[in-house]
Amino acid sequence: MVHMDSDLEYRRIARPTQRIVTGRVVRLLDGYPRELRIGQPVLVAVVMAASVMGLLLLALRSLLSNGGGARRSWKALRKGPEFLVTPLRLRDSADRLCEVELHGHLPQSALHPADWVQITLRPQDPDLPPRVERIVNLTTGQLLRPRTATLWSHLGPPLLIQAVLGAVLIAAIAVAVLLT
Repeated sequence: MVHMDSDLEYRRIARPTQRIVTGRVVRLLDGYPRELRIGQPVLVAVVMAASVMGLLLLALRSLLSNGGGARRSWKALRKGPEFLVTPLRLRDSADRLCEVELHGHLPQSALHPADWVQITLRPQDPDLPPRVERIVNLTTGQLLRPRTATLWSHLGPPLLIQAVLGAVLIAAIAVAVLLT
């Protein structure tokens, strides 16, 4: 049985409210990128701590060589990473057509139309369908967990290590000032 996308069918698409839904995959729609929002207080704290260490490293680099590494701008850090969003339509056990969002990547062969699946959902913004946290493909026996970019993967290990070292340096200076 093939289900076509029409205006009438689109109005009949339900948004599941249960945490776990069992059903058959009807269709994986084309994915599109969405930007991850980044909270400014966390970003300011990380960048400030990294800047302290960055100034020290910049001074060392200027003494030892004639250049420094390229740094990402505040605007680039603030923008946040993009991740793939793939709308997934399925028929639940009550034969309702439901739409959920799959964030991140899965292997191409992981899901096919007509696969029987059990999905664990997490609510999102009220304007958006729930997000898939985990999929058990009952047809193939696979457990699937889509992975997306996070704040920490976006900032990257070099900046985070620099921020930790900067925070340690600030703490050491504060302790030295308090003890003298």
